[in-house]
Amino acid sequence: MSAKIKDVARAAGVSVTSVSRVINGGEHISEKLENKVRRAIEELNYSPSLIAKSLKRNKTNLLGVIIPDITSNFQATILSSIEDTAGKKGYNLLISNIVEDTDKVVKYLNIYHEMRVDGIILMHGKMNEEIRKFLERTSVPVVTQSDMGIPLTAVLINDYQGAYDAASYLINNGHRRIAMIAGDLRDISAGKHRLEGFLAACQHYGIEVGSSMIKYGDYKINTGYRLMNELLDEGSPVQAVFAASDEMAVGAINCLHDRGLSVPGDVSIIGFDGSQIADSIRPTLTTIRQPIEQIGKATVELLLELIESANDTIDARKFKKIFLQHQLHEGSSCRKLEN
Repeated sequence: MSAKIKDVARAAGVSVTSVSRVINGGEHISEKLENKVRRAIEELNYSPSLIAKSLKRNKTNLLGVIIPDITSNFQATILSSIEDTAGKKGYNLLISNIVEDTDKVVKYLNIYHEMRVDGIILMHGKMNEEIRKFLERTSVPVVTQSDMGIPLTAVLINDYQGAYDAASYLINNGHRRIAMIAGDLRDISAGKHRLEGFLAACQHYGIEVGSSMIKYGDYKINTGYRLMNELLDEGSPVQAVFAASDEMAVGAINCLHDRGLSVPGDVSIIGFDGSQIADSIRPTLTTIRQPIEQIGKATVELLLELIESANDTIDARKFKKIFLQHQLHEGSSCRKLEN
C-alpha cells in the first residue's frame, strides 16, 4: 500500500503537522526538521495526494477546455497555444471534444464544475438554453472565443468585418456571381456574424445574392466538398465562393478539381481562419487570417485574471471582450476578372 502522511511522520519522529509544513513550504522550519522529513519521504517513496492538496488549497490547477472538433487544424493549433501558455503558468488541461454536439457541452460543463476546475475555456460559439443557464449562474470563471450573446469574458476577432472584407475583395476583383458556403447559424460568431458581414458587403456594392447561392455547413473539408457539388449540380453561375472556414474552402477546391474545373481559372475561392492548411493546398488559399497562437495565449491570460478575482461576486467581476486583428492573406486561389 502507498505510504500516508502519518507514516512519514512516524518514520521521521515528528508530528503530521510538521510533515505538512515541510511539504507545503511553511515558514520557520529548521534545517534539521526538514532533513528528517525529506529523508523519510524518500525512504517511504511518499507522494502527497493531489486531491487532498487541492481540497486544502481550494485550488486544483486544472483548466477545463471544451473544443468543437479536435481534428480541425485551426482548433488544434489554438489548443496547442492554450496548452503551452497554461503549462508555463503551472496549469494542466482537461480537454473535452464535443464533435459539434451542443448536448455534450452541458454534460462537460457540469463535469468540470463537479471536478472543481479553476476555470473553463469554451472554444465554440454555439448556444442553447441549457448552456445559457449554466453560464449565467456558475461561479467558475469562464472565457470563450466566440460571442455567446451574454456577458462573458471573450477573446474575439471581428467576424462580421472579416467576412465583409472577404466579400469586398472578391467584388473589387470583378466577381459578381458570388456564393457563400456558410457556417452553422447557432454559432453566433463564425456562423451568424460571418454570414451577415458577407451579405452586408454584397448589399453595399449592389450585388444580388439569391438563397440558392448560400449553403450552410459545419466547417469541415467533406462538407465544403459536398456543398460545392450542390452549387454546381444546381447550375448556379458561380464565379467565386467565400467559405466560412479554410477547411470548407479546401473541400470546395477539391470538388472543383474533381469536376474538371480550375481554381482560380473557373472559380475563385476565399476562406476564413488562416490555418496551416491554407498554405498546404494548391493553389494556396486566399483567406481571412486570424492570429491563431495569439488567440490561445490571450484566452489563458484572461482566464487566469478571472481566477485571481474568483473571490469577487459574479456581478462584481469585470467581463472583458478583447478583439484581435484579422488580416486578408492573398494566396493563389483568387483571380482578377477583366471588366
